[in-house]
Amino acid sequence: MAARIGRVKPLLATKVVFGVGALLTAAGSDFFTVFAGRGLVGIAYGIDFAVAMALLAEYTPASLKGRLNFWQGVWYTATTTNLLLTLVFYKLDAGTDIWRWSVGSSAAFALVLLLLQMAFLVESPTWLASKGRLAEAVANLRRLYGLRAEAGPVGEAQAARDGRQIGLREAGVLFRGAYLPRTVLSTAISLTQSMQYFAVGWYLPVITLELFGERFEKATAGSMAFNAVGIVGGCLSAYFGRRIGLRLSSMAGYAVVFVVLLVMGATFRDLPIALAALLPVLFIFCHSAGPGANGKSIAALSYRSDIRTLGTGVTGMLGSLGSVAGLYLFPQLQSGIGVGNSLMVLAVVPLAGLVTCALIKWDPTRAEVNLEQETVGPRPRRPVSA
Repeated sequence: MAARIGRVKPLLATKVVFGVGALLTAAGSDFFTVFAGRGLVGIAYGIDFAVAMALLAEYTPASLKGRLNFWQGVWYTATTTNLLLTLVFYKLDAGTDIWRWSVGSSAAFALVLLLLQMAFLVESPTWLASKGRLAEAVANLRRLYGLRAEAGPVGEAQAARDGRQIGLREAGVLFRGAYLPRTVLSTAISLTQSMQYFAVGWYLPVITLELFGERFEKATAGSMAFNAVGIVGGCLSAYFGRRIGLRLSSMAGYAVVFVVLLVMGATFRDLPIALAALLPVLFIFCHSAGPGANGKSIAALSYRSDIRTLGTGVTGMLGSLGSVAGLYLFPQLQSGIGVGNSLMVLAVVPLAGLVTCALIKWDPTRAEVNLEQETVGPRPRRPVSA
């Protein structure tokens, strides 16, 4: 959709879909209404994240590619704020309807974002140029960066690309030629980082209950403190991405997370509380400063404009599969073998991410490649015989 109609229109549409889904969920009185609302929210989230990352990549100058990782700091800011809102609703005696207040409040955020995006978002000059709409691209370059560019003639190669529409049926292009290792790397990082975060990071309230006692306020406050560390790590991921590259920073993060999960699992109930609390802090920091941001950033920076949203969409889809697996896996393991043993088993996830990064050397922040001039494209379709 974003390859055909641009980046901005889908982003605006998703805020409407998200708001409707959030309100439907919050007001739902039966399973099917709540399920339908959450389904709409999930669809909106999937579209929004893929398109937003592509747009941010096309807004960001090539010399500042590492700054794309700032999205991770924003993610943890949102997570910490959501936990704070939940604590506020708890203090206001929301009772068993606390989840309705939490979900319903996100509709208000969607409305604010819709208004701000309508006012300030500018269509990607890169996408406009890829469609041959050079006059509009020039106008948006001036609006975004103050550049006084001029529209030249559309060449034959550009005209041929303008006539080609990249859709889901062309997804095979991501697994051919130079794109294959990039797709494997970005999807592997996105999948494994989602699994480790949603298995451990998302269940920090469970872990904090084990550490600090059976009180809702302590569990929520502990989770807020841990996720606040993610804000720092997420912002620093942009620095590390610039200094050592996205691939190496992912490897470093995976290595520390692997060790932390093993130590955390082996000593979960034996360490003093201060040391036991330090381990989740290390986990969140190294996850957010390393692989947490990089899967989606690598995908957004690895493909030319007409394929970029397809790449970020497929990567996001596999990342969501990882989050589903993590959310399902941890409670199953916890009920079967306990928290400590579960964490040790889950250490295989960052190990898999580390091995993948070691084997595939691609790093878009270090590659001297002009993405828009690459010729990897969809297979030509066979003519239909009469």
